[in-house]
Amino acid sequence: MTSRNPLAHPGRAQRPTGPPRATRLRTLRLALPGRPALSVRWDPRAAAVCAALLLAAAATGVWTLTTGDFRIPVPDVLRVLTGDGNPAYTYIVEELRLPRLLTALLTGAALGLSGALFQSVARNPLGSPDVIGFTVGSATGALVAILVLSAGAASVAVGSVAGCAVTSAAVYLLAWRRGTAAFRLVLVGIGVSALLSSANAYLIAKASFTDAQSAQVWLTGSLNGRGWEHVSTMAAALVVLAPAALFLARPLRMLEMGEDAASALGVRAERAKAWALVTGVGLTALATAVAGPVPFVALVAPQVARRLTRSPGPGLLPSAALGALVLAVSDIAAQRMLAPTQLPVGVLTGVVGGCYLVYVLARQWRAGQG
Repeated sequence: MTSRNPLAHPGRAQRPTGPPRATRLRTLRLALPGRPALSVRWDPRAAAVCAALLLAAAATGVWTLTTGDFRIPVPDVLRVLTGDGNPAYTYIVEELRLPRLLTALLTGAALGLSGALFQSVARNPLGSPDVIGFTVGSATGALVAILVLSAGAASVAVGSVAGCAVTSAAVYLLAWRRGTAAFRLVLVGIGVSALLSSANAYLIAKASFTDAQSAQVWLTGSLNGRGWEHVSTMAAALVVLAPAALFLARPLRMLEMGEDAASALGVRAERAKAWALVTGVGLTALATAVAGPVPFVALVAPQVARRLTRSPGPGLLPSAALGALVLAVSDIAAQRMLAPTQLPVGVLTGVVGGCYLVYVLARQWRAGQG
């Protein structure tokens, strides 16, 4: 009887999900005047999945902009987006609904991308920032700013980023033993997450009722009241960090074959993993600073994306597209499910992600019994 527990076999390369299909990559050659031709390899199935997810996200966005206490017909929404709407519709769409929608899409993309990076480094389906403590560390930094320092919104964002950075550095150093083995990274992260969760509970218990209530809402993860300043923050984060993540796609794909095989192909394993962790931490910290610690999007999106594409490698673009779709759908459901009461979006993602986590653990348990 063989064990397939995701924490077992520390020396073996663990794939985040089931076996990918054998893909036939196609090559696109771009001829530039006066320069050598540039070749780009792409997978038709993964491209089709990305296109379908983006179309679904666009449809969800149009639906989000039309629904609410004041319904706006789709043609009027399209006129507003093209700059030809009447003033009342323009105010509702551009000042109230569109910033929240774009924040959801950009934050979901950042979480999906960071989850794909972490799971590829950990070679484990549980290696997401939710599970290994980075999101909890970001929340701890924000809680210190809110409850201890009584800081404003900008300082809360700085505290969130600092908390995530300190936590990630601690996890990385504690997991270091002449390298960062995947199983050590996950186990250390789970332990640090438990400690920080206790610290967060202590901070809330010692705070005043009003401060504790506002902090608890933030801890759930919410997109209520998000404006254009949050959109600009997430857009800037993705403009800087998304290309860095895509640059790491090839070495991460090689690392999934094992560090020895990757090193033989010229990949510097520890350097690639360190840069992937830095990029993922940046995405996670800024997403948490903008929307709070929205749970499970970073866990679910890469797994489902890999199952849809059935391709090897970290699947960064499909994970980002699916993360954006999941958070946008969850947010509109949180707004309209119990209308006029609006739920924090983290409630919906927590339900979906919790169910998926139970499914993953049950599947691994059944595989280990087989």
